[in-house]
Amino acid sequence: MTLVLRFAAGSHKGLIREGNEDSGYAGPRLLAVADGMGGAAAGEVASSEVLGSIVRLDEDVPGADLLTLLGDAVQGANDRLRQMVEEDPQLEGMGCTLTAMLWTGQRMGLVHVGDSRAYLLRDGSLVQITQDHTWVQRLVDEGRITPEEAETHPQRSLLMRALDGRGQVEPDLSIREVRAGDRYLICSDGLSGPVSHQTLQDTLGSFYSPEQTVQELIQLALRGGGPDNITCIVADVIDVGATDTMSGQFNDVPVVVGAVADTPPSSAAADRSIADTPAGRAAGLGRSPQGAFGPAEGYDAGYGAAPGGFGPAEGYDGGYGAAEPSVYGTEDFDDEPPRKRKGKALKLSVVALVTLGLLGGAGFFGYKWTQGQYYVGADGDHVAIYQGLNQNLVGLNLSSVHTSYKDIELKYLPQDQRTHVTNTITASSFGDADDKVKKLAEQATFCRRVADARANANGQAAAGTPAAGQPTAAPTAAVAHAGFLAAGSPSPSATGRAPAAAAPTPSATQTPSTAAPSQSAAAPATGPQGDLPGFSDEERQKADSCPKP
Repeated sequence: MTLVLRFAAGSHKGLIREGNEDSGYAGPRLLAVADGMGGAAAGEVASSEVLGSIVRLDEDVPGADLLTLLGDAVQGANDRLRQMVEEDPQLEGMGCTLTAMLWTGQRMGLVHVGDSRAYLLRDGSLVQITQDHTWVQRLVDEGRITPEEAETHPQRSLLMRALDGRGQVEPDLSIREVRAGDRYLICSDGLSGPVSHQTLQDTLGSFYSPEQTVQELIQLALRGGGPDNITCIVADVIDVGATDTMSGQFNDVPVVVGAVADTPPSSAAADRSIADTPAGRAAGLGRSPQGAFGPAEGYDAGYGAAPGGFGPAEGYDGGYGAAEPSVYGTEDFDDEPPRKRKGKALKLSVVALVTLGLLGGAGFFGYKWTQGQYYVGADGDHVAIYQGLNQNLVGLNLSSVHTSYKDIELKYLPQDQRTHVTNTITASSFGDADDKVKKLAEQATFCRRVADARANANGQAAAGTPAAGQPTAAPTAAVAHAGFLAAGSPSPSATGRAPAAAAPTPSATQTPSTAAPSQSAAAPATGPQGDLPGFSDEERQKADSCPKP
């Protein structure tokens, strides 16, 4: 059995964004989608450079470790972004997500950073095989919100991890066993956002060719409003020679879509890294003499001329679809009438204003939402209620002290409660947080009483203890009196000795060491109960959890 990949890729800028910051690459061994971020800070540059850095993985390297290859390639791409920012500070803030799969013929290596996604359709069931590195996904993982609430959360696009050239990147790496009949989908959130999981499953299971499936998925995202750039790759694992004799016909020709097709990687290092790869030899990443990206070499008519191929979105002949270069080539816009250009500029201005309004509204409502969140934590050496989220976002603290309780000191709380406060205690509302603080206050007040009682008991014991070798008259008299009583008693003494009639009468000159047993019996009680006078048995048991001096 020989397994191969049959794949297709497509990209569209959507109906809101002015440009396309997504990049996609599909080759015989490598499938990758990068979603640029940073807007004016060149998100399209970041996604193009990252794919330009990792495309060398499409070269066949027998016996190479998949995870090592992917991890090193991603770190190299991140280092490239850092170098670019150092050379041009105006690029500060650019970055991108990355979800890529590397194929060996039997296994898939998967690397993932950000909120682009990879799915597997097997036996009619679609499973997401990556986990979003977003703020709302963390809230879902911690049980603070439900997956349904995450879909409409105002901060659902807030990334916690990305390739941005800062420090060491921490990608998710995994290996997956593949089967004939598996279908993989890699996409940016421009598809997974407006299109539901069930619709993705139905669509992936309903169309035969990857080309038709990609076309339909992009149309679905556009019908869902097209709020973001849309990029997706569909790849089928098939057994060559089993039932599909044409399956391997196009497998050696890579497909490049999105920003990387419009804005090729600028670095000479990226050019050198892909020059000797199948991608470089077969398509040169689709580069035309003018530096634009077009169809891969060997596609004289391109997918657009083939049944099931696609170009601009249906219904957008004169709108955004026509203004966007198709994923299979470039178009000449120099002959566009000036009047039409003015109309398009007006449309883009309106769209930009609407987008800014939406972003401002999302930011405002997101801030209002955080101000309704509370938790209990430590403020120095005492307890406090915090307002906001117990998180830091790029050095920005998302919470502040709402109420500080200096009388509830951490040193008086039992160890387990002190640990909970230090790690923060979640609360559903301010009232819930206040109730938790009241319980902590009761415990701290009780433990303070216990500490004071123990301190007083220890102080009295220290003041009433005679120095070694200096007996006092009171103990001697008490011993003599005890001996006199014991001599006239027919029963055994409290210490378990024989009847006093058989014992000699102690003399008035007996030493303190001889009278030690009687002296010990007459001394005040000490220990867990004796050092807490005035406490009930229940309180003494409760005091065991209080910090010991």
